[in-house]
Amino acid sequence: MEKIIDESIQGDALSLKKDKKNTRNLYIESFGCAMNFSDSEIVASILANEGFNTTQELELADLVLVNTCSIREKAEATVRKRLEKFNAIKKDRPHLKVGVLGCMAERLKSKLLEEEKIVDMVVGPDAYKDLPNLIQEIDEGRDAVNVVLSKDETYGDISPVRLNSNGVSAFVSITRGCDNMCTFCVVPFTRGRERSRDPQSIIDEVNDLWDKGYREITLLGQNVDSYLWYGGGLKKDFAKASEMQIATAVDFSDLLDMVALAQPGMRIRFSTSNPQDMNLDVIKTMAKHRNICNHIHLPVQSGSNRILKEMNRLHTIEEYFALIDDIKKIIPDMALSHDMISGFPTETEEDHQATLAVLDYVKYDYGYMFSYSERPGTMAARKMKDDVPNEVKQRRLSEIIALQREHCMLRTKRHVGKIQEILIEGTSKKDDTMWRGRNSQNVVAVFPKENYKLGDFVNVKINDCTSATLIGEAVGLSEN
Repeated sequence: MEKIIDESIQGDALSLKKDKKNTRNLYIESFGCAMNFSDSEIVASILANEGFNTTQELELADLVLVNTCSIREKAEATVRKRLEKFNAIKKDRPHLKVGVLGCMAERLKSKLLEEEKIVDMVVGPDAYKDLPNLIQEIDEGRDAVNVVLSKDETYGDISPVRLNSNGVSAFVSITRGCDNMCTFCVVPFTRGRERSRDPQSIIDEVNDLWDKGYREITLLGQNVDSYLWYGGGLKKDFAKASEMQIATAVDFSDLLDMVALAQPGMRIRFSTSNPQDMNLDVIKTMAKHRNICNHIHLPVQSGSNRILKEMNRLHTIEEYFALIDDIKKIIPDMALSHDMISGFPTETEEDHQATLAVLDYVKYDYGYMFSYSERPGTMAARKMKDDVPNEVKQRRLSEIIALQREHCMLRTKRHVGKIQEILIEGTSKKDDTMWRGRNSQNVVAVFPKENYKLGDFVNVKINDCTSATLIGEAVGLSEN
């Protein structure tokens, strides 16, 4: 749940420049969070070296891959429908092979491959380097599966292609897996234990992106604040590290500092944070560098300490408030966003009111709000009854959304009358005479195109706003 899911890009078929040497076509769709879309770029890079060009035309495909998500029931249902469609197409195109990647692949491997027989190949999140071998297996008429979770795979040596990119913003993965066993979340079971990527490989990727014209990166991880590099291996094994490893270890605040210094002109964002792991060194590093954006996605999930304990969230609401207060003291202009679950098992009306109280206290810039959906394999599914009636979940969710909508308007209005630095990411979706970009606080802004171009950092005077969009006019290029 602690992953931002952009509904507007779900199921996108990805495409990149063709290589004339390649003779086969890959059609790859992605569902879920930014981590999955980033993984699809890694897969495309691996298969480009195996003779595959990507295509957005299904009828041209020789191999169809679906990168899946197990976070929400809706995502799984959508993926199943897509797989059934692809399987039906195989009747007319018998050479077509279909594979499932990612979180859902790991969880439903037997069902998809053996019982329902709707795929030829199942590949878990840590097995993408094995794709050439697996494809050889299916080419020879055998089913192929590799869902082994790794203790050290980070794909740090793979230079991802950028699929359907705007050429301005890119994701850079810094960790894989998660050690936080939140009872509602399937990620630790589908992506394995937490391990961090070599910081030098991250810096190299950032430098390469800058050279290719990218001007903004988002450092990605299930829990970026838990980043810890001490030479490789699982984070849980850091307790056994040598004195030298401890002395030279790199944590997330160190990594942020390194990335900011490596490319001072590159805007830096990160996602997702966890309240129990975030420390103020990260905030102090953000304050030190103007190129690190003033926005933190800090999921809280519930305002009730009792429910937080049931979720195995290792913080209290009082500790969360203290962290918020400290963040705002160090960076008063910080934007904060959240994840919130309504109707978690045993949630009472009193618990729900405590959640509304959190929204009132923090007044988030925006949030991702869901009603509880039981996910097979999680601790909550195994040990707790989903006992809050659906109509109660939906009513509580509606109240959370309504209050957040008020705060969105309040927080967006604070930018009106100010000059904001906006990175141009593309044309406005509603008016092709306007540019669209975001400010440091991650708020979308639109303004007339004039003579500016994609990738420019532009100072924009904000004259008006909706609850989610700033409207203004350019006053010149920024010092960036």
